[in-house]
Amino acid sequence: MGRPTEHELRQRFAEQARAERPDLALLCLLVGAEADASLDEAGMDAAEIELDRLAGLLPFRPGGARGWASAVSELLGARCGFGGTPGDYQRLESSLLHEVLRRRRGLPILLSVVWIEVARRAGAPVYGVALPGHFVVGFGSREEQVLVDPFDGGRLLTGADAELLVAGATGEPLDPSMLAPADPLEIVLRILNNIRAWASARPERTDVQLWAVELSLLLPSHAARLRFERAQLLVQRGDFLGGAAEMEAYADVVAAVDPTSAETIRRRARAARARLN
Repeated sequence: MGRPTEHELRQRFAEQARAERPDLALLCLLVGAEADASLDEAGMDAAEIELDRLAGLLPFRPGGARGWASAVSELLGARCGFGGTPGDYQRLESSLLHEVLRRRRGLPILLSVVWIEVARRAGAPVYGVALPGHFVVGFGSREEQVLVDPFDGGRLLTGADAELLVAGATGEPLDPSMLAPADPLEIVLRILNNIRAWASARPERTDVQLWAVELSLLLPSHAARLRFERAQLLVQRGDFLGGAAEMEAYADVVAAVDPTSAETIRRRARAARARLN
């Protein structure tokens, strides 16, 4: 099985993002295919098979929310060694599902994807919980919710633990709304935001920042300002005409609410075109 073209990968990503029930694992693998030119159909299938294999190692219906949380964390954290360290934040591979499955290391949100996808395949009531600054996994209903931290090997969190995580990230108290399940597209957008942040700290990796922005723009819901970020990246990478056209299109959107900013953006578009002379 060969590797699809970039156009085919993007089309598949866009279609899956607009599906009635988006496939979180597949969307994450398509993000990985943007980053890793060696990831072909066989590689994506192998990652799905590994998730299936891990799910098959779980005990049959281990109990309620706490039973599921303990069983999944025992398997993935204690037996298989999935977890993270501060150093994982410095690696692009930590945001790519196929690499996280291979290395068993990653960012909190990608490790959470592994927990979610393995547990879901086994029939667990599982979902992601997008706490500010730290992604975790929830099991069970809101009334009996059990939280685990895959980055810490699947440690079960008390209410006080969750409050400390939020306070450490924001300085604010935990709001109950923060414990709501995150839908797959929210998770994918947050992963792409992490990749953009990683690349923006590395000026030599505008290629990574650009594809992360372009995939974000394929999601049904995204910030309009991403179009301006894409325009700036095109100019940085020498596509002055493409960047200028994108700036002008964004200025047209902004003009209705902020004419002054729109004119500033149009001036930047003219400056980009002038660089061709």
